[in-house]
This record gives sequence, structure tokens and C-alpha cells, in this order.
Amino acid sequence: MATDVHGEVTAGRAAVEITGLTRPFDGRAVIDGLDLTVRPGEFVALLGRSGCGKSTLLRILAGLDRDIDGAVLVPRRRAVAFQAPRLMPWKRVWRNVVLGLPGRPTRETAVRALAEVGLEHRADAWPRTLSGGEAQRASLARALVREPDLLLLDEPFGALDALTRIRAQQQVAEVWQRRGCAVLLVTHDVEEALLLADRVLVMQDGVIAHEQQVGLPRPRDVGAPEFTLLRAGLLTELGVVASQARP
Repeated sequence: MATDVHGEVTAGRAAVEITGLTRPFDGRAVIDGLDLTVRPGEFVALLGRSGCGKSTLLRILAGLDRDIDGAVLVPRRRAVAFQAPRLMPWKRVWRNVVLGLPGRPTRETAVRALAEVGLEHRADAWPRTLSGGEAQRASLARALVREPDLLLLDEPFGALDALTRIRAQQQVAEVWQRRGCAVLLVTHDVEEALLLADRVLVMQDGVIAHEQQVGLPRPRDVGAPEFTLLRAGLLTELGVVASQARP
């Protein structure tokens, strides 16, 4: 395996640069010679069937998996939010938000990040008292407090009910527009990908098999003919036939 595969991208050039990335598991390459570039400030969504390597790729970008071959260049400042909020139940919400930050981060630092996701009023709450949507917003605030140039989202809305999921999607879109950081969202939801992303990638057999630019104006209308056409195309790339697709 290559040893010096992670590095920092040159400022202003790209948020992510991946060349020839390979990650084997038990003799099988889950990621197999993958190339990818994400521009600064770009919102990219990554689709694919379960087991295609989406979450593995995100973990590599987060620096949580280094047993790889290839070149991976990412910003020094990056943060990740997972599907499970992973809040420490014995720490109040604000302390969870600043957990792991260097120095002695203050409550005010946490409250500023919580305010970005509309949760400042729950700063002193215990995690067990939060709803599912509130816990996910606290997890997002914990990522934002790190001032990332690259925000990695691993199916962060997957466990939310439909209405809470819509609100969470809107909040992520607003945060991205304010912050201007690059975002890589791993999701199984084609509609979610098209609502949020500038570009949608489909991963298959360990590589990027399809790329779709999304040039629709924001906010996006899921009922618009152009949206429906893009959705149908991505579903086809994912192997979903028209009779299986939602109306």
C-alpha cells in the first residue's frame, strides 16, 4: 500500500483531487482506480447502490481510512457529519458541539454554530431530550464549528421523518450558500441529490460511472419538467426502471 497518499490541495485550485484511488477489502477492490475533482464551493452529491463504496470514499476523504493506494488531496480544514448524530449523552449540547476542538473553546463558540442551524436555544440541553431532527442539527453544528473548507455529509437525513428531512435539507442548502465551502453529500435519495447539488455522481463498481451537472435555478421545483427529466435519467443510471420509480 502507498504510505504518503493524503495531502493538502493548493489554495484556490480544488477542494478535492483524487487520482487512481483504490481501497481493497478482503481481496476485493471496493474502490478501484477512482478519479475525482471537486471545485472550491461546489456542492456534489454521490449516489450509488449499497456497497458500491460511497461511504468508504467519504471516510477516506475525512482521513478516517488510510489503507489505500493512489493520491488524495483534501483541505486541511474539513469536517464530517454522519447519519447517526453520535452525541455524547453525558455532555450538554454545546459541549458536544465543541468536542475535540483545540484549546479551550467557549460556550459562545458553540452557540454561534448552533445558531446557524436554528438550535441555539437548546445549547444547554442534554442530548437525550433532543428530537431526531434536533440531534442531527447539533451534529451539523459540530461540523460547522470547525470552519471547514470541505463539508462531508454521510446520509445525514436518512433516519429523519419526511417533514423533518425537508427542513434539514433546506437548512443545509442555506448553510452552504452562506459558508461557500465545498460539500460532498452521500445519499441514496435521487430527489435529494437534485434538490441540493451542483453536480450528481453515480458510483458503480468502485468508480464514478456517471456524472450529471444540475443547472436548474434555486430553489428547485421537483414538479418542473426539467427536474423530472434529470431524475428519470439518474434512476436509469441506478438501474431503476420507470415502473419502480415514484410518481
